Amino acid sequence: MTTPAYPPKPVPGDRIAVVSPSTALPGLLPLPYELGLERLRKEYGLEPVEYPATRKMGSTPQERADDIHAAFADPDIKAVIASIGGDDQITVLPYLDRELIRANPKPFFGFSDNTNLLAYLSNSGIVGYHGASVMTELGRPGAMDPLTAESVRAALFTSGEYELRPAERWRDVDREWADPATFESEPETRPGTGWTWVNPDRAVEGRSWGGCLEIVAWLLMADREIPDDSVHDGGVLFLETSEEMPSSEEVFRILRSMGERGLLQRFSALLMGRAKTWFFERPNSPEEGARYAADQREAVLRAMRAYAPDTTIVFDVDLGHTDPQIVLPYGGVIRVDGPARRITVTY
Repeated sequence: MTTPAYPPKPVPGDRIAVVSPSTALPGLLPLPYELGLERLRKEYGLEPVEYPATRKMGSTPQERADDIHAAFADPDIKAVIASIGGDDQITVLPYLDRELIRANPKPFFGFSDNTNLLAYLSNSGIVGYHGASVMTELGRPGAMDPLTAESVRAALFTSGEYELRPAERWRDVDREWADPATFESEPETRPGTGWTWVNPDRAVEGRSWGGCLEIVAWLLMADREIPDDSVHDGGVLFLETSEEMPSSEEVFRILRSMGERGLLQRFSALLMGRAKTWFFERPNSPEEGARYAADQREAVLRAMRAYAPDTTIVFDVDLGHTDPQIVLPYGGVIRVDGPARRITVTY
C-alpha cells in the first residue's frame, strides 16, 4: 500500500461531482437532496455536477463505477461528494479502475456505505474525507449545524490542522424526508455530553483507518481493500455504527474478530463515534437510547480490554450517523493528545 497523499483542494467557483455510489435516494426523496445542492452553491460557492446514476434507483454496479470514473477523469471536476450511503457499494469496487483514479486524485466526501470507496482510495494512495453527504449533512432541515458547516468548509478548502471539539448540542431523531414540513424548522436537539477518555496518558499521532463498523466488517469478510495489518502500526482507528443499530453483542463480536486477526492491537488510539440510538424502525425513548449507547460502550471496552488494553480510546466523537458531524481525513493524519484532551486532524 502506498502511503496516502492529500489530493489538491477545490476553491470556491469550482465544479464538484455529485454521485450515488450506493443507493440513488435522490430519485425517491428529492427535498433534502435539492437543499444540499443549493447549499453547495450558496454557502460554499461550488457548482455541483450530477452524474447519470445519481437519481437512478436500481442502477447497476457498473453504472455507478462509470460515474465515479467520469468524475475523477474530468479535469474540470475538483472534488467528488456522495449523495448518501446505502448497503451494496462493496459490489462496485471490482469495477473500479485503480490506475485511472490514481492518476486523477481528488477529495472524496462520504460516510456510512461510502466507507467502501474511502478504503479503496486510501489503499490507492489517496486521502479521502469521512463525512458530509449531500442529503444528510448538507440537506439538514432548517440550517446546517454550525459545527458541521465549519468542519466541511475546512476539509473542503484548507490543508492544515483542524482541532475537533465536542458538540454543545446533538440529535439522532429524524423526521420524514418526504414531508415538506420537515424542512421548515430546526430539528430538536439535546445537550452534548462531551467526550469520554480511556487511557489518556499519552499523545499519539498516526494515519487513520476505519469508518462504519458494519461496512468494515463486510470488507474484512470479503477481503476487499484491506491492507496488510502492519500498515496500521501506530495509526488511529475510528469507528461508528449506523442507523441499523447493531446490538452490543454484534459490536463486540466484530471487534473480537478484528482482535483475533491481530488488527486492534496495531492502532495507538480508537475514536468511537457517538452511537445513533433512534431510527424509524426503532424509535427509542431517550432512556432506551441511553441504555443502548451504554451497552455499546461496554461492548467496545470489553473487546479492547481483551485485545488492546493500553490503547487510548475516546468515546462520543461526533463522526458518524448523528448530528452534528465532523469530517475526518481517511488515511490522513490524526493526533490524539490524551493529557491535553485534544484531537487534531490534518485536512
